[in-house]
Amino acid sequence: MRHNKNFNHLGRQAGHRKALMSNMASSLILHKRIETTTAKAKALRQFVEPLVTKSKEDTTHSRRVVFSYLKQKEAVTELFRNIAPKIAERPGGYTRILKTGFRLGDAADMCIIEFVDFNEAYTLGVTPAAQPAEAKPKTRRSRKSTAKKTDAVEEAKVVEAKPKKAAAPKAAAKGGATKSAAPKAAKKTNVGKKM
Repeated sequence: MRHNKNFNHLGRQAGHRKALMSNMASSLILHKRIETTTAKAKALRQFVEPLVTKSKEDTTHSRRVVFSYLKQKEAVTELFRNIAPKIAERPGGYTRILKTGFRLGDAADMCIIEFVDFNEAYTLGVTPAAQPAEAKPKTRRSRKSTAKKTDAVEEAKVVEAKPKKAAAPKAAAKGGATKSAAPKAAKKTNVGKKM
């Protein structure tokens, strides 16, 4: 029985669990949003929110305390320089968990955990439908090159169609060629069919 046990062990030993939380917290701080299972996200929220509260006071001691949990200089720097000033007035609740459904392989309950103040769709009032129009294309190719390729393909189709039409009058002019061309087109073979 697990009466009055206040945290999820996540099926790991203590050292593995601490390393997992440290790495996930660093990824969350650096990327502002990560996708994980709901159980891990809830455990991560308990782990990272006291660190964010600690970062409001920018002293050497608080930096060292946060570094003892995160163990990454880049994450500590990002937390104290970029995140702390933005959440200075917020009294708590720095993260948000959004459920995204179930994982295909093992049907685990998946979610996105993100910082509340770093989601532009929520903070600026921009609708998510308007956001992709402004965002960069996800492919490496520019839209101009794909437009050129489609125009070239259309032109090639037009060029191919013209010689076929031009070849028919020449064949008609010869007279005997039209009779021989018609039986070749009408001839059917049974090659590859099962009898």
